[in-house]
Amino acid sequence: MSPDLLLIGTFLIALLLGVPVAIALGLGGVVGIVAGLPTVMLGTLGTNTYNSVAKYPLIAIPLFIFTGLIFERAGVAASLVRFAQAIIGPRHGGLTVVAVLVCLIMGGMSGSGPADAAAVAMVMLPSMRKAGYPQPFSASLIAASSSTAILIPPSIALILYSIVVPGVDLRALFAAGLFPGILAGLSLLVPALYLARRYGWEDPKEVERPEFWPSFRAAIPALFAPVIILGGLRSGLFTPTEAAVVAVAYGLAVGCLVYRNLSLKDLYTLATEAAVTSGVVMFIIALAGIFAWAGTTLGTFQHLANALLSLSENSWVLLGLVMVLVLIAGMLLDAVSIYLILTPIIIPLMNHFGWNPVWFGILLAMNIAIGQFTPPVAVNLMVTTRIANIRLEHTLGWAAIFIAAMAVSLLLVMLFPAIALWLPEQLGFVVGKW
Repeated sequence: MSPDLLLIGTFLIALLLGVPVAIALGLGGVVGIVAGLPTVMLGTLGTNTYNSVAKYPLIAIPLFIFTGLIFERAGVAASLVRFAQAIIGPRHGGLTVVAVLVCLIMGGMSGSGPADAAAVAMVMLPSMRKAGYPQPFSASLIAASSSTAILIPPSIALILYSIVVPGVDLRALFAAGLFPGILAGLSLLVPALYLARRYGWEDPKEVERPEFWPSFRAAIPALFAPVIILGGLRSGLFTPTEAAVVAVAYGLAVGCLVYRNLSLKDLYTLATEAAVTSGVVMFIIALAGIFAWAGTTLGTFQHLANALLSLSENSWVLLGLVMVLVLIAGMLLDAVSIYLILTPIIIPLMNHFGWNPVWFGILLAMNIAIGQFTPPVAVNLMVTTRIANIRLEHTLGWAAIFIAAMAVSLLLVMLFPAIALWLPEQLGFVVGKW
């Protein structure tokens, strides 16, 4: 059996047997090296695992994870919900607008869909249930809306993409994700508002509108977080990695001094949780380095790319196939694993057809975002259904509606790349060439 088949086959079989993704990646890489390379090459295992994580931009990942946890526990979501309710006011479907809007803003702090989903669901689900919304609908909407965190800067997934794909400016990726993220949120609002009005959910007469100025003053610290991060990147005041440090410092100031919901004990708990989550991510990245090195050295990834190219020379056909492949992967794997596994295969296709790497990275992120609330795994949906205390299968019909809605926004970004590329070009970031 060829080393290529052993490399890919071992990885897939390990996944099917329930082996953790990190171990499956490392095992596949080792089998590929043993089957296709001199045995002495096993001596590169330590070097490859170290080199995979010894990258300065990766420091931003644990810091942004820590930031997301701080803002989640500091009561930021509650202040944003009150402010959004003060803006939207009592109307049919008003709480759906509030949920989507708060998810978009929270995404600009956490960079993580599951963290966003947990923070917003804890606050919004009781209010939506009281207003007459079915819990499966509410859980599906929040899960779908929180998936935009993968697009709204700072996005942990986009940080990883900038590391895996050489020469991509992370600042350009952050800027490119903003409008597609907003578009995705708006696409979810269309069916949500229609359904709310059709079924008469949320009687405006029974909804209290918070006072605007008090709610605005309470939300100012939260609203400033994305402004500080993006403003600092645009002005050149700090790099994306330094932005993560600034975000942590600002989050601590907001949680401890402004909202005063965080104690020293809470900070220790949050730091421990962030360390554990970051350790899992870094472990996947480290062992994926073995898989990536083996696949590149053996030529496996190039062979797979050539096999895809043999299916069609039409760039749109191949782009559609790649999007379907990424969507299927998103239904089963987390964003980190998808980028590490599929990007080495996709890069040759991207180079062959001259796809813009920034635009293509946003398409991948949008597709993975859809996968985050698409069963069977649907990590965001698992979070919201657990908080709502309902079974995941009860949400399938509602989730399908939001999947279709976000797929439309993905198609628009595919057909009109300027949706993603206009802002980074206007800000003077390097977006690459077609």
